Amino acid sequence: MKKYVLGAVLAAGLAVAAFQAQAMEDTLVVVTSYPPDTTETVKAAFETRHPGVKVEMLKKKTTAGIKYLQETAGNNQSDMFWASAPDAFEVLKGDDLLVKYQTKVTGIPEKVGAFPINDPEGYYKGFAASGYGIMWNTRYVKAKKLPEPAEWEDLKKPVYHGHVGMSAPSRSGTTHLTVETLLQGKGWEDGWAEWKAIAGNFKTVTERSFGVPDGVNSGQFGVGIVIDFFGLSSKASGFPVEYVYPSVTTLVPANIAIVKNAPHPEAAAAFIEFLLSPEGQEVLLDPKIRRLPVNPATYAKAPAGFPNPFEDKSIGAAVEFDLALSKGRYNVVNSLFDVMITYRLDDLRAATKAIQDAEAALSGKSSAEAEKLLDEARRLVAAVPISAAEASEEDFNAIFKKKRKKATTKVTGRQAEVEQDWDSQVKANYAKAKDLAEQAKSML
Repeated sequence: MKKYVLGAVLAAGLAVAAFQAQAMEDTLVVVTSYPPDTTETVKAAFETRHPGVKVEMLKKKTTAGIKYLQETAGNNQSDMFWASAPDAFEVLKGDDLLVKYQTKVTGIPEKVGAFPINDPEGYYKGFAASGYGIMWNTRYVKAKKLPEPAEWEDLKKPVYHGHVGMSAPSRSGTTHLTVETLLQGKGWEDGWAEWKAIAGNFKTVTERSFGVPDGVNSGQFGVGIVIDFFGLSSKASGFPVEYVYPSVTTLVPANIAIVKNAPHPEAAAAFIEFLLSPEGQEVLLDPKIRRLPVNPATYAKAPAGFPNPFEDKSIGAAVEFDLALSKGRYNVVNSLFDVMITYRLDDLRAATKAIQDAEAALSGKSSAEAEKLLDEARRLVAAVPISAAEASEEDFNAIFKKKRKKATTKVTGRQAEVEQDWDSQVKANYAKAKDLAEQAKSML
């Protein structure tokens, strides 16, 4: 009798296991902003672990991924959203486009730095930590006799003029977080002043976020503003680069979530469990990826010198990132950056160079009148068309419905009116600043 019962239990267990194996679908569709080095490496590891599942990586910039999931919600064909920016997940959660998932993996702490690793409501999970900083090509800076940067303010120095690259926050969720980090760390006016002083030294604003590490790796420009894994993976892959976290930075989780009405929910759940498992966390240490795992135990297998935010509390300590603030002004920040920097880069560079030249001419001399003109020139460059309070108004954010891929991209309605007004102010300010700086120099 006991043998019969035991046999029945074993048979039932095998039946359940067989059912669970059958329940996992043979396809998984992931909407992701990550570069091929990350997606292909993780995909290969997951498919080896689950040989019956074929993963399709649907590559889209973070902002484009959000829009795609919003537009296809009525007939959703995607299973997962996989990106770095937690505010992007908050947007999708607010639109009721994500579903809750309770992970089975253990060993993941509640926070990394001061930030919760997982969404407290359970809609998205952190699988890695991300910080924001500066990478540079060591051969380039040596050849150009540039100092190695350590802080954001270093990149404002005239010596870096024409040597810095960055993407735009409207084109990259990770760049948006970088911009927001400085705005939150320095304050609205001072933060934008810092960004414009840095951007005045830009060589380029790249089309994609990974265009920045590619540019630094190849020596198209010397210094890049990037999320940490771009710098760390480039160095690990043998490029002559270094990376630093400035003091004013933050540490937030990179995330993954299951999309509402996912056609392959079991495969999606398996992908999350794999990413958070010891095996999946170790994949993040691959030289092509080099992301910071959220499982502290994984760092025992990390290479020498690899950042460990669970031990080095200085990483991201200066800025406790306010996710609600970032989400509430997401569209406005993206639009402002494009109007003031991306699509007015030539004007900004010209004004910045004129100010730098005048400052150099004034060095060691005394001229109250020239100083006054330069102060006004700096003020004009730093000016922001709207206040922090206005930027966070819900109705105001709602008017920015279209993302401009180019300066010539047509927008309509209230968004077009506001952006045109901003552009007129910015263009006039940069032109006036250039004139004032040139006047100041002529006095010397």
